Amino acid sequence: MKSTFSAGLCIFLLLCTDIAGAQMVRIPAGEFLMGSDSGPSDERPTHRLFLPAFEMDRLPVTNAEFADFLNAVGPANARGENLFDVEDPDARIHRRGGRWGADAGFESRPVVEASWAGARDYCAWAGKRLPTEAEWEKAARGTDGRRYPWGNEAPDAARARFAAGWNETAPVGNFPRGASPYGILDMSGNAWEWVNSAYRPYPYRADDGREELTAGPVRGTRGGGHDSSAQEITTTQRGRNLSRNPRNGHHNIGFRCAR
Repeated sequence: MKSTFSAGLCIFLLLCTDIAGAQMVRIPAGEFLMGSDSGPSDERPTHRLFLPAFEMDRLPVTNAEFADFLNAVGPANARGENLFDVEDPDARIHRRGGRWGADAGFESRPVVEASWAGARDYCAWAGKRLPTEAEWEKAARGTDGRRYPWGNEAPDAARARFAAGWNETAPVGNFPRGASPYGILDMSGNAWEWVNSAYRPYPYRADDGREELTAGPVRGTRGGGHDSSAQEITTTQRGRNLSRNPRNGHHNIGFRCAR
């Protein structure tokens, strides 16, 4: 198993580095299986999709990285959209001495309390974009329809952060055994992740309006958080039980970028 996994990484793990220094992984063009016929109703039906090649951040955005964005842009944009819930007690970024900075000990943990607009604007600021829901799922599960990024084995503490207490996130990249088939980390647990796509029924269609960039529609969240159950950190889970207010941040929702 170990040699097969290593060989897979040699073939698929094509790392690029963007201008901000973040590693990205190239996901090759091709078909994959999206959704599940055995899960909750919003994951159905299972359907095959072809996606062009794209790149995905290997790791979620951290508090330290998002603090740099706040120092450049501020907590609201020119349209008056809230980008980060600065007053929320669960936020781990604060303004001190005229500059935004991550709280001590939380610098490398996934940023939470960023709104969907904040995630969208951060990615644009970094020269990237939010992934679509389809891109996120392919990056997480590959082409073999696996239940978790690492395969079909049940999750454990070596593969993902889940079933933990309130705000008990872990530093990003701490679970290499939970890597997806492409070597992308933290796609199960630790923090849910905003995707660009509006939360609409399957089958997924990129041309039905769900990928419009205007804030407003309820958005998808993927991957599960540190306080999620094992059933909520699958590659097909769509976060239906979360607050559906994309205008605000949440204590367990973060994001990563694509291009």
